[in-house]
Amino acid sequence: MKDLPILERRRIEAMILKHAFDVLSERSGRAEAEAVIGETCSRSAIEQGKALAADLDHPPTLEDFAAILPNWTKEDALSIEPIETSAEKMDFNVTRCRYAEMYREMGLGEIGHLLSCNRDGDFCIGYNPEIEMTRTQTIMKGASHCDFRYRMKKD
Repeated sequence: MKDLPILERRRIEAMILKHAFDVLSERSGRAEAEAVIGETCSRSAIEQGKALAADLDHPPTLEDFAAILPNWTKEDALSIEPIETSAEKMDFNVTRCRYAEMYREMGLGEIGHLLSCNRDGDFCIGYNPEIEMTRTQTIMKGASHCDFRYRMKKD
């Protein structure tokens, strides 16, 4: 499973989550369906962060994070414009997101943020809770780019 590009993994997950979303919407309403799918993807992201952190013999740093970023960009899944990477911060913009394109093609554009975008900050919780992510806009929600800003929390 580790060799499977994340873009393809997200496609497979979305195919089944789409049906779960539809069933939940019918039984409990759209708000509850969004809450359940959002929580499901959040837990998955935290678990993935923990698994990748476990491969290291130290708490992950931003340099470690930068080293695993190609997992998400594999097969041109993301076009990234780097801004700055240091021990204290990692800033970049995503200028093309094939995840967003894929969810729209699958008819899941309205919940793509639950399936993908919201995972980004949650991943940090599992990977290293000392890494904070902020983002003010996403391509998924119609912006020209996603502005990722990661910081190591100050003691």
